[in-house]
Amino acid sequence: MLKQIKKELQSKANKKKAKIYQGFFKTKMGEYGEGDVFLGLTVPEQRRIAKKYYEIELNDLNALLKSKIHEERLTALLILVDKYKKDKENVFNFYLKNLNYVNNWDLVDLTSNRIVGDFLLNKEKEVLYKLAKSDNLWERRVAIVSTFEFIKYNQFEDTLKIAEILLKDKHDLIHKAVGWMLREVGKKDLKKEEEFLNKYYKEMPRTMLRYAIEKFEENKRNFYMKR
Repeated sequence: MLKQIKKELQSKANKKKAKIYQGFFKTKMGEYGEGDVFLGLTVPEQRRIAKKYYEIELNDLNALLKSKIHEERLTALLILVDKYKKDKENVFNFYLKNLNYVNNWDLVDLTSNRIVGDFLLNKEKEVLYKLAKSDNLWERRVAIVSTFEFIKYNQFEDTLKIAEILLKDKHDLIHKAVGWMLREVGKKDLKKEEEFLNKYYKEMPRTMLRYAIEKFEENKRNFYMKR
């Protein structure tokens, strides 16, 4: 089944799109996606393939996840999301064990809340705080984006605590992710978001603040940005 997945992904390769993705996901030397290789498939194409090969064993999926090819890793992770529904604990543990390969922002954003966030929803969340303090960019992004699942159920405490931990993070991709999650909190409870902003907006990176207030009315956006 592993060979079939690889063959099907290769059959849909698009060199023109691959070149665009190489730039979009910052794959040059010194950039956050350095060395990542793309075939040029869209996410919907990969979702269809993932659903087709949902029954692949975790051992074989492990080999796919370790690939240098971005679409092979993402397809493996999308399969994991499907497998999670029937085997939550094993898939959660497998995901955490293989976080080294969840190493670009789309890989994190399309899967972490649906596996890590869902599994920890009504459990101790110590692992997220450990990830939030990691030296690894992607582990820190997993920590905050996983809380998206909690926000859906009006549980904001961990989002806000992890956002506080990441306030002084130096990476733009963390600024964007934290701002995004704060914005999602605001969609559910604007008062909660504004309480956080009023406490921290003066020290928040501009990108984080801009993402957090993106849906505010213009006057309110200007109020925060100018101050």
